[in-house]
Amino acid sequence: MSPPADEGALWYDDDAGPMVRAYTITGGRTRPESGQEIDLIAVIVADPDADPDETLDEQHLALLDLCRPAPLSVAELASEADLAVGVVRVLLGDLLRDGQLRVIRPVPPADLPDAGLLRDVIDGLRAL
Repeated sequence: MSPPADEGALWYDDDAGPMVRAYTITGGRTRPESGQEIDLIAVIVADPDADPDETLDEQHLALLDLCRPAPLSVAELASEADLAVGVVRVLLGDLLRDGQLRVIRPVPPADLPDAGLLRDVIDGLRAL
């Protein structure tokens, strides 16, 4: 459905606010430049000793401000910043490259102990 002719180029309602496409925020990038994939449940920690670079844009600074008080997951940052997860991953890659933050990656399932081993340990402890 096309907008009425008297509304001109305005094709969204006033309540939607300003609309910025994801590729504009990320400069056309779809992946972090570092090549590192940042997991959705990875925890982001802002480096308290790092001084924010003067060239950082509004979105980068907003992400830093969000994870400064307490570590947040990528999913939480995307929700709080009201940005798409893909955009947040690209922006976090920039901040990671610049040393502004650290990423605490989740433990891969292959590195977790076997459930049977844990049961044996619990049984052994109970036997004591």
